[in-house]
Amino acid sequence: MMDLTGALQIAASELTLAVGAMVLLMLGAFMGEKSARLISILSVGLLIGASAVAATSPLGVAFDGAFVSDRLAVFAKVAIFLCSAVAIVLADGWMHRQRIARFELPILIVLASVGMAMMASSGDLISLYVGIELHSLALYVLAAFHRDDLKASEAGLKYFVLGALSSGLLLYGASLVYGFTGSMRFDDIAAVASADPGPGLIFGLVFLICGLAFKVSAAPFHMWTPDVYEGAPTPVVALFATAPKLAAMVLIARALDQGFGGIHDQWAQVLVLISLISFAVGAFGGLVQRDLQRLLAYSSIANIGYALLGLTAGTTAGVQAMLMFMTLYVIDQFGFFAILLSLSRGGRPIRRIADLAGLKKDRPLTAIALTVLSLSVLGMPPFSGFWGKYYVFGAAADAGYWQVAAAGLVASVVAAFYYLRIIKLMWFDPAPEGVEATDRAPIEAKTVALASAAFAFPLVIVGLTWLEPLTRIAATGYGAG
Repeated sequence: MMDLTGALQIAASELTLAVGAMVLLMLGAFMGEKSARLISILSVGLLIGASAVAATSPLGVAFDGAFVSDRLAVFAKVAIFLCSAVAIVLADGWMHRQRIARFELPILIVLASVGMAMMASSGDLISLYVGIELHSLALYVLAAFHRDDLKASEAGLKYFVLGALSSGLLLYGASLVYGFTGSMRFDDIAAVASADPGPGLIFGLVFLICGLAFKVSAAPFHMWTPDVYEGAPTPVVALFATAPKLAAMVLIARALDQGFGGIHDQWAQVLVLISLISFAVGAFGGLVQRDLQRLLAYSSIANIGYALLGLTAGTTAGVQAMLMFMTLYVIDQFGFFAILLSLSRGGRPIRRIADLAGLKKDRPLTAIALTVLSLSVLGMPPFSGFWGKYYVFGAAADAGYWQVAAAGLVASVVAAFYYLRIIKLMWFDPAPEGVEATDRAPIEAKTVALASAAFAFPLVIVGLTWLEPLTRIAATGYGAG
């Protein structure tokens, strides 16, 4: 059995963040609200440092199998920590512009990152639940962080109430799995599931998947997503749309493959159903939206369906496809939300889709960036979103799920309408009379937006040459398929 020193070395990145968050909390408590910017800068540095620690820490299994550090976990942690760092950069500028700068926000993001890292390294049902709750508790507070905003308070309350419901489903499923297998560890569960997968175990697995589906806002467990996306502060929504979804998708991949890989045919049916419903809800629900953040919420529902489709294959190629898709997806999402943070007309943030009319006249560079990102998310070749869907659909078709892949292609065509509508408004419709989007764009938001658009095309062509081998190593580095 591994000694405590070795176990702590394996969990070094999580310990770094946890201890760092406590130190930053004490610093903020002594210095007061004037420390908000300093705490943000230190938090970004802490997350970047933790990503370096995660990449260099030894691999292995610690705490009696509850914590697993392998290549999949390392890939996920580095991506999660960097996403959280970008979210803090966007949030810091937003807080100061809104005159609500508080040192607690970056610390909450750091604590959420600890939970997300725990999710990526979960080796049993207890660590799975602890990771989910640790990151969820921080996200509940972040959703309602702008406490003077009625919509933000409503978003936080809805997220908390529905999150408690999903936790109940998750715990009920975990208790059934434990009751019918006699163990919380994924490898022990896999042994029982392969030998004698009784109806009780299958029933618990379904509840487990339903609880996890809530965390990634997959339909029909998406009911919180549009309201939270609309009401929560925009930089917080940028975090919601990226790092937590990546962490939850890696957790789903690990739990299903390592714990229930022997009964792939059983859980694949559930994922296929969830994917199909997510395609339909995301594609058709987005057609009637007028608020940009609600539109992005429905877009995220559809895109999570695509990512789950990769996992449905139950193969190493499927896990790699999911990692490719989610990595490219989160880069696009940061670009979208950075553009929302950089746009305003007459001092008022642009939130309605109609407000984008005539943007090419007032902000041609922003219009180009938003056009590139829109074409990427709808899957137009050769933009980055196309390559993500190419890998996902290819993995599903190779595993025999070509009908579901075809349904995903149809949903992509439907969803293309609302992205093309955005492009049409920017380039062909006149701007509102007397109002121009000439307010100065925040430098941090503008930088993230242009960098994301540049990666979507043309830098993605170069990026794929290192991203593809990295995701392949991560997918094969934990025993998938």
